[in-house]
Amino acid sequence: MMEKRTARLTLLIDPKKKAVFEQLCQADDSTPSQTVRRFIREYIEEKLGPDWRDEVFNSESDSK
Repeated sequence: MMEKRTARLTLLIDPKKKAVFEQLCQADDSTPSQTVRRFIREYIEEKLGPDWRDEVFNSESDSK
């Protein structure tokens, strides 16, 4: 399933780490946002298992 909306996540990070992160993302031909979204998906899957999308997106439609 695809996400229907987006939400902004703001975080504070050391400027030197941010610069290195951006350079590494560029070397991987990825944006920092794409990389963070991938990190978040991997973290959720680690915690909830491979079927997490069904659990998250089905419960979202149930609450409306």
